[in-house]
Amino acid sequence: MTIRNLFDRQGVEETIQRINQLNEESQPLWGKMSVDQMLAHLNVSYDMDHTNKYQKPTGVRKFLVKLFAKKVVVGEDPYPKNGRTAPQFIISDSRDFAFEKKRLIENIHKTFAIGAEAYNGRASHSFGPLSTIEWNNLYSKHIDHHLTQFGV
Repeated sequence: MTIRNLFDRQGVEETIQRINQLNEESQPLWGKMSVDQMLAHLNVSYDMDHTNKYQKPTGVRKFLVKLFAKKVVVGEDPYPKNGRTAPQFIISDSRDFAFEKKRLIENIHKTFAIGAEAYNGRASHSFGPLSTIEWNNLYSKHIDHHLTQFGV
């Protein structure tokens, strides 16, 4: 797995090219999500960063999330197939494919526009301050995992 740099124009363009290969009929190679649910699922990470839509973990829950999930989420190793996800990332209803796809592309562009420097030390919703590399891994690995899941 190559972790694309989503703070670099080429990494952004390559990722968006892959997203544009998806269509409403795209089927997963593993897992239970439909393509529209997967796109909405990917948007949750950006919503956590760019909005106050989700409550931040506190106390023991925050400690446990950092202890058990941070290394997996922001580290260099790829995600395993059929791994567990946090409850707020579970999308169980149907979503509008075109809307979620457009929103994901907009979120990628927005994060790129904010820039790598602004992300160095920026606090994440669940893990506290992260380096630019960790932020990139958080976004890029997640997107790559699910695009691979859908064969693109």
